[in-house]
Amino acid sequence: MATTHRPQTPARPPAVARAHLRHLPMAPRKLRAVADLVRGLTVGDALALLANTPRAGSEPLAKLIKSARDNAEVNPHNAELGLDVDALAISHLTVDEGKILWRWRPRAYGRASRIRKRSCHITVELSLS
Repeated sequence: MATTHRPQTPARPPAVARAHLRHLPMAPRKLRAVADLVRGLTVGDALALLANTPRAGSEPLAKLIKSARDNAEVNPHNAELGLDVDALAISHLTVDEGKILWRWRPRAYGRASRIRKRSCHITVELSLS
């Protein structure tokens, strides 16, 4: 039996804190544009950038980054290490597709067309920069 070898993915730094947001009623395509702006920034820089970004996805993403930062503060393992919350950076940020709700719009001649109401799942991981 032959074994297949998968290429190794580069190792990510260990996450100090993470936060998840599931079933956000927003299209993932719209949120990925905002997520690309803050990926890799420190938490303070990311929150400042999101506060001045006029996109609808900036508010839920800012709330999620604040939640991950607060998770890092209350984690007892991080308290033992003497973690500085200002030194945290966004090491991993994904926006995945969630459930799609199908709605129908009446059209001419008794037909109907689909309306796809998309949702997304966001995951944020913070690590020391």
